Amino acid sequence: MISTKKLLFATSFYLLSMGMSMAQSGYFEDALRFSQFYSTGSARITGLGGAQMSLGGDISNIHTNPAGLGFFRRSEFSITPSFGSWVTETNYLGQVQENRTGNLALPNLSLVISNPRGPLETGAFRGGTFGISFNRTNHFNTNFGYFSDIEGQTSIIDAFIQQANGIPESQIENFGLTGLAYNTFLINPISEDENGNPINNPSQYDSFVLGFPFQDESVVTEGRSTQTSLSYGANFYNKLFVGAGLGLTSINYTSRKSYGEEFFNEPLMVSSIEEFLNISGFGANVNFGVIYKPIDVVNLGFNFQSPTWYRFNEEYEASMINQFDNFYFEPEDIVLGREESSTPIVLGTYNLNTPLRLSGGATFFIGKNGFITADVDYLNYSRARLNSRDFNPNADNQEIRRLYGQTINYRIGGEYRIDMFRLRAGYGLYGDPFRSSNFRRSTQQFSGGIGVRFEKFYIDMALMSMRFDQLYNPYSVVENGQEIGPIIEIRNNITNGMLTVGFNF
Repeated sequence: MISTKKLLFATSFYLLSMGMSMAQSGYFEDALRFSQFYSTGSARITGLGGAQMSLGGDISNIHTNPAGLGFFRRSEFSITPSFGSWVTETNYLGQVQENRTGNLALPNLSLVISNPRGPLETGAFRGGTFGISFNRTNHFNTNFGYFSDIEGQTSIIDAFIQQANGIPESQIENFGLTGLAYNTFLINPISEDENGNPINNPSQYDSFVLGFPFQDESVVTEGRSTQTSLSYGANFYNKLFVGAGLGLTSINYTSRKSYGEEFFNEPLMVSSIEEFLNISGFGANVNFGVIYKPIDVVNLGFNFQSPTWYRFNEEYEASMINQFDNFYFEPEDIVLGREESSTPIVLGTYNLNTPLRLSGGATFFIGKNGFITADVDYLNYSRARLNSRDFNPNADNQEIRRLYGQTINYRIGGEYRIDMFRLRAGYGLYGDPFRSSNFRRSTQQFSGGIGVRFEKFYIDMALMSMRFDQLYNPYSVVENGQEIGPIIEIRNNITNGMLTVGFNF
């Protein structure tokens, strides 16, 4: 028997467009995910901990500080393949689960065309270099999961009730997963007042499922952010180097979530939710840099990175299956067994402006034996902004201002030269982007590498380990102003090996 509730739900979804206000919530999380900066580039730069703002003459200057292109005296082509793994360790109610994801990629491909002036030519301008590169700035290839054979303190049903309260029954189907919970009888309207009188178009909800469940979830994400950069750097008096660049960015992000709850001695036995989200977008930014040599053994660098102006398209769909124990639901005179429902594919578009970045650095050369270089970045993640005609971004922009804040990144690295060989090591610390928290989300990066230089080509290798922690909240339940929903702690360890092969001509 098909209930009246199901008929209303089906009809409303055939008429539904982007009015599904909770199809893909948490755009403020996208703002941080697509704004976070980590220094990337060749194996040489990776081995130095990512420090490169004052170090010229590397193909990574194309997308970081284009002033460094002014140091080139020869043209160059390089290719950088990499292989790595992303290990996650989750802890939920004292139970630990580990997942590992491998990643094979081509994170950097670069070409520089140098046109230096001859030693007998006069004038301040000593030549310039044009560079074009394809660089992977971040990737999202990971998976994590958690489980528990201990009953949780809440159920996702509690979240659906809190989200549904205040929404008239005639509109509840338009609210994403909450609408699915209504359609599959996880939540039901309170249709009578205290005196037993019927309520027309009720807006308060409850559930006949009262116990606490075992919970588990699997989250798989894929994708990457890349930038194609076109830059030019000029050399003046071999002392002052200036450069500018244009970055054309691309992002593709996919998330698949499978959430489940298992009940005992309740009308509901098993509840499962599947969600799919794909976000793809394009953006652009501009880059200006300066490197100055006050003395021969010192480089001082500065770089301005504009906001990246993105436009994203998203695709979202979800389904819910609830297996009841042949429960008789008296208000609609039906017996509940397997109840399932799904959303249509929901399409939307939004814009994101990421925060600008200011970077500075210094390099100290130790004769011909090597150098030490260090960078510092300033970012204010609260300056990210969302805009859309498909939904109201005000709540997400308020969350961006409330949650995120200013951060400082530090990187330091050194290279030691032995004839044609190079030994490198580096360290990076990327600050916590959250304004205030008792949980530390900063990222540490340890790296090292070796290289060898020949007349016409070079080979560099690097190994990098990045570690950071995060918190994951599968749903939110607020009681007396406090979050009582499940909080899962995730430890991340990314290990990446890189090989750069370059040719001079």
